[in-house]
Amino acid sequence: MSNDPVDVLIIGAGASGAAMAWSLADTRMHILCLEQGDWTNPADYPSAGLDWEARSDFAISPNVRKRDTDYPINDSNSPIDVANFNGVGGGTVLFGAHFPRFHPSDFRVNSLDGVADDWPIDYDTLESFYSENERMTGVSGLSGDPAYPPKQSVMPPVPMGKSGRMFGEAFNKLGWHWWPSDVAIATTDWDGRAKCINLGACGSGCAQGAKGSADVTYWPHAVRAGVELRTRCRVREITVNDDGMASGVIYYDENGDEQFQPAEVVVLASNGVGTPRILLNSTSTAFPNGLANSSGLVGKNLMFHPYTSIQATFDKPLDGYKGPPMCLWSKEFYETAEERGYLRGFTIEMHRGHRMARTAIDGMLSGKIPWGEAHHDAYRGMFNRMVSMSCICEDLPEEHNTVTLDPELKDSDGIPAPKIDYTIGENTRRMLEFGGERGREVMEAAGARDVQVVIPIAKGGWHLMGTARMGTDPTRSVVNEWGRSHDVKNLFIVDGSIFVTSAGVNPTHTIQALALYIADQMKKRLANLFD
Repeated sequence: MSNDPVDVLIIGAGASGAAMAWSLADTRMHILCLEQGDWTNPADYPSAGLDWEARSDFAISPNVRKRDTDYPINDSNSPIDVANFNGVGGGTVLFGAHFPRFHPSDFRVNSLDGVADDWPIDYDTLESFYSENERMTGVSGLSGDPAYPPKQSVMPPVPMGKSGRMFGEAFNKLGWHWWPSDVAIATTDWDGRAKCINLGACGSGCAQGAKGSADVTYWPHAVRAGVELRTRCRVREITVNDDGMASGVIYYDENGDEQFQPAEVVVLASNGVGTPRILLNSTSTAFPNGLANSSGLVGKNLMFHPYTSIQATFDKPLDGYKGPPMCLWSKEFYETAEERGYLRGFTIEMHRGHRMARTAIDGMLSGKIPWGEAHHDAYRGMFNRMVSMSCICEDLPEEHNTVTLDPELKDSDGIPAPKIDYTIGENTRRMLEFGGERGREVMEAAGARDVQVVIPIAKGGWHLMGTARMGTDPTRSVVNEWGRSHDVKNLFIVDGSIFVTSAGVNPTHTIQALALYIADQMKKRLANLFD
């Protein structure tokens, strides 16, 4: 293996690393991406087999999955478990493909509501990159949503189905906003990918290729354009030279051998937990508290998006699990209204029904499916008749919510594992409870005969944000307004760790739009990139 110097080294081949690699490829620089996971063969996805619900090798938690490419995470001091996936495409391999933009207000929460900080950029800064990302990813939706500034959909929305139509009628009864969801799922053949055929197992990997995971969207284009992608390479630390510039990385290859890869520019794209882990492990005489950490904020301000889950059973048959999981959303409670008892807001996401095994397990644990003579009838009364919704709540940044290095737990290469310390803030707690009450209203308006509310979703740490925040003040942020480290002029961060606030929507679209924006800024500044 050659470890000749490269122009740009990207750490991580997930959503942000893929977008960054593709965008920079037109510079004709030598770009190398190191990914600790591997390519996934679509034939290996659980959804390609009959036992897809019983498989744990594609579980969302690395502590359950325990692949050799995973690293353990100590999240015992958090009510929400971390979810991620290590491999080409990262978390997009297993995500539900919900693909909203941030709202303009999400970038101005301090100006509007007096909480947290404003972003150093705004919606207009990212608007063209949102549009570019929607084309590259293949996003389906319906233009005209009054909750957003005008934007054009790439493809028609996914079918609403029985569940969607039922929820739409319920929202109409209540007089609340609703709209078909924007989803990264192709409803027509798109960019060499086949359209969705409604298998419904999106969270287990899309063997059809209709879901816009980064391994089937950005990476084929990036590799064809000359980007080198090296898998099963686990980065331990970023090194610096005597001038305080990043000189490259030390990593372990697929054989466990230590390697050094020199680079002119280093880009971190390792998510809101993996990025602070690498920075904090990159200590030196010049950076004794971790790289790019003069502010002391690396690993602080972790945000998750706590969820309220509302589940209900209906007398009439619905869609079951077939079709994309998200069918519509409501932004009725997205903007601040102080009379609700909290600041900021949430998105209501409507989901289709539960899968076969989950229906059985949930029913038996709740006592609704008994053993004995009535067992099968009770199951039939629940399967294809259960649906759920969730309230994805804005999580305000708090410095005591942290990612640090565990003093004992290590991965298979001896690198310290991340340790999570996280509590749900009081504002978010009130929002979660309010969302549960509103969810119950929707379900009852739709005719539910049984409603259950869970706060929070414990296995719901899908969104990892805020641990290397963006800002113009080096004492209050880790990177500047275009992703460059304040401390190390050739180090960039492009993943969710640079988020200033979390908004009340799924972050993947904004993560990729930010990566495209930062890549564009780098290309415009190549002549004086380190000034």
